[in-house]
Amino acid sequence: MRRVARPPARILITGASGAIGAALAQAYAAKGVHLVLHGRRFEALEALAEACRTHGATVELSSIELTDDEALHAWLDDLTLPDLVIANAGQNHHAAQGELMEEWDATQRLLAINLHVPMAMAQRLAPRMAARGHGQLVFVSSLAAWHGLPLTPSYSASKAGIKAYAEALRGRLAPQGVGVSVVMPGYVSSPMCTAMPGPKPWELSPELAARRIVRGIARNRARISFPFPLNVGCWWLAVLPAGVSQRLLAWMGYGGES
Repeated sequence: MRRVARPPARILITGASGAIGAALAQAYAAKGVHLVLHGRRFEALEALAEACRTHGATVELSSIELTDDEALHAWLDDLTLPDLVIANAGQNHHAAQGELMEEWDATQRLLAINLHVPMAMAQRLAPRMAARGHGQLVFVSSLAAWHGLPLTPSYSASKAGIKAYAEALRGRLAPQGVGVSVVMPGYVSSPMCTAMPGPKPWELSPELAARRIVRGIARNRARISFPFPLNVGCWWLAVLPAGVSQRLLAWMGYGGES
């Protein structure tokens, strides 16, 4: 797959009021760059916009309800088509203490934002990028996509789903000049990371994670997965016999107890 050489001038980032999204916005902020930032926490979004403007970027903000297809489609249709779209908005949750299964309403909300929304965005934007002949779509997954974690089954499923979708879409859109990458980070310091159960080895700062993501996007890499030791370990969980992987996860503290 050829490298995308055209530097992005218009960049859309969802989940920009979160740790990774905010770090990505500041990493891209520069003179000549227009940022479209979406987030649920509008005060944090406004503060981020001011920080990005000090680096010369122009910024527009949105807090529309992403899981409302009608609102999402109207918003995307009204935008000047971005060069780069980073579908970063996401949630995590796990079963409550003493409960076997995760709460179903919360699971439905998680699947909507983690899987349905980025697919809906691609459905709306990819044809326009293909008609134009260039663009990049970036989907944020997780190293949990390699093998589901018993502590967070719904989260793991959503991230495995978006990984598979991005990999398939990459092959489909490559002939039209549209790049597609999937980002598979490990643990990145944030309130969501803190709330996740289980050990958090090789935890990275949002700024370091953003630098690795930006570098991978510039190279149009199919998978942007890090940190290396955790990526290798999670990959092995996917290729080892399932029984072995399950025993390893329990031994490392990722068993089914919540």
